[in-house]
Amino acid sequence: MKALAITGNISAALGCSLARPDLIAAYPITPQSSVVEHLALLIAEGKLDSRIVHVESEHSAMSVLSGASLAGGRTFTATSSQGLALMYEPYFRVSTLRLPVIMPIACREMTSPSSIWCGQQDAMSVREAGWIQVYVENNQEILDMVIQGYKLAEDPDILLPMNICYDGFYLSHLVERVELPEQSQVDSFLPPFKQYDAKLDPDDPMAVDPLTEGSILMQYRMSHLAAMKRALTRVEEIDREYAQVFGRSYGGLVEGYRMEDAEIALVTIGSMTGTAREAIDQARSNGVRAGLVKVRFMRPFPAEALRNILAGVKAWAVVDRSVSFGWNCGPLFVETEAAICGSDLARNSSYFSAIGGLGGTDITLDLLLGLLKKVTGNKRQNGKMETVWLDENFLGRVE
Repeated sequence: MKALAITGNISAALGCSLARPDLIAAYPITPQSSVVEHLALLIAEGKLDSRIVHVESEHSAMSVLSGASLAGGRTFTATSSQGLALMYEPYFRVSTLRLPVIMPIACREMTSPSSIWCGQQDAMSVREAGWIQVYVENNQEILDMVIQGYKLAEDPDILLPMNICYDGFYLSHLVERVELPEQSQVDSFLPPFKQYDAKLDPDDPMAVDPLTEGSILMQYRMSHLAAMKRALTRVEEIDREYAQVFGRSYGGLVEGYRMEDAEIALVTIGSMTGTAREAIDQARSNGVRAGLVKVRFMRPFPAEALRNILAGVKAWAVVDRSVSFGWNCGPLFVETEAAICGSDLARNSSYFSAIGGLGGTDITLDLLLGLLKKVTGNKRQNGKMETVWLDENFLGRVE
């Protein structure tokens, strides 16, 4: 195992390379482009024995991967924002055909207003399209989750595609230290892909996805949701297996930090989590019993794990880097509130949604310290509070 100083996009590319994909197809879009550019370079230099298809759009990329996966190949692509929107038709089809495609999303705002900067609106907007979704904190986790992603997606009891979602520019272009596993280690952890269901074979032709009657479609959906439920357990198992081989664990579905005796907490997702850890440490140094919950998976959503780790907390806030239109809050908050509905936690604590970091703006240490101050002030109240916007005027409002 060797250490490299690389960007998040290169981490995604190297994670893919170590998994030995049969076919890669992608179209460039900021801030994802260098993922597939680096993979093309590895293939050109003879360092990666894979085929790459240069397509005319993201829609074509996902369509190509559909056929390759049905034919029994291990496949990979990556995208962002408007590219994800363009591929939505085959994106949805891949999940409901139960094809274990792996696709990192370098998260970016959706248009309009026009923006190429960081935001999780793109990935959050497709969370109901049937893919497994993990949101990662740093470049090491990007690489590790590409490898773990194949292990999870290709499990015969799962067979679902997976997104590794990471914050555009904050991670895609940020250089960090990343430990690169040995190829032999990855080969031992991740065996070659075996297609267990429909397989395209010229010698044994078959129809794939013909017009389907409602009763069969109901069975499809029931089976899909059952696989999602099984994934909740498999995520935890794979995290432990990965730790045994590579020495790194991410806690499975959610990861707690200083939550053992916490009275207040922040719930975060993505790259903001590193800054939030520093905020928690500073609050602790001032005698505040603060803790942090990092939500890793949005699909399947870890409702039980989240309820358990927050149990006993008196006040908490969920920090989102995107919005849920129509709810005046963030999507992670919507999911968390649904998860705690009717529980003692919902009745006996105060909680609210906080939204920040849109359009590439920083979620700074000062903002999170101010947010902790606001959460602390709510300790003697119960129930849902008003949504907070972490804009340039937030700290003045807290004071």
